[in-house]
Amino acid sequence: MINNLIIFFGANSKLHLLKIFFIFGLAGSLSVFISEPLIQFMSIENFISNKFFYWLIRLILIFPIYQFVLIGVALVFGEFRYFKKFFIKFINYFKFY
Repeated sequence: MINNLIIFFGANSKLHLLKIFFIFGLAGSLSVFISEPLIQFMSIENFISNKFFYWLIRLILIFPIYQFVLIGVALVFGEFRYFKKFFIKFINYFKFY
């Protein structure tokens, strides 16, 4: 099972796989943490009274924040090359031809 995960994620070892999971988790937690002050700064609560739309906007906002935080965390942990492909895929998704 672990060997399948190593192959799937393209990790070099079990320790590298653990490091990849840690970076994904830390970036996810930080992006959720960062999204709240950003929403307060944008004063979205003043325009939206419905909690459903508030959370929808927050989730939409978390996705791009996550991509940039992921690159930052990967850079800190020395895994920029590995996570660069995720960032490039995200940037190419929003290209308009």
